[in-house]
Amino acid sequence: MRALVQRVSSASVEVDGEEVARIGLGLLVLLGVRTGDTGEQADRIAGKVARLRVFEDAEGKLNLSVRDVGGELLCVSQFTLYGDARKGNRPSFVDAAPPEQAEPLYERVRSALGAQGGAFGSHMQVSLVNDGPVTLLVEA
Repeated sequence: MRALVQRVSSASVEVDGEEVARIGLGLLVLLGVRTGDTGEQADRIAGKVARLRVFEDAEGKLNLSVRDVGGELLCVSQFTLYGDARKGNRPSFVDAAPPEQAEPLYERVRSALGAQGGAFGSHMQVSLVNDGPVTLLVEA
């Protein structure tokens, strides 16, 4: 399981021109589920994201978590995080979990984080203002 985590001052998701989620200061989590991922991995990555210290403390050091700063979370399913473009120019997605496996694990992570979510399996427009910029790849 992979999570591309971005510290944001705001982020939102639209589906068919309608906004389905919006946050202010917090984390945008783009979550990829791989074939064979488990509930244990979902719990581990949710815990890791929740505890990531990517917000500044009084001395300007990245020492505070999203919970410490009272931030919000937005979690969006992103199967393309398992795209493999090492051969040729068209990515292969054979490692990405099929929707029937990925959706329950995505929902488990989203629920554990108390995050708003995108619309699983939909074509979405994700807007964000990356703060820093701070972007990390977290794997479990």
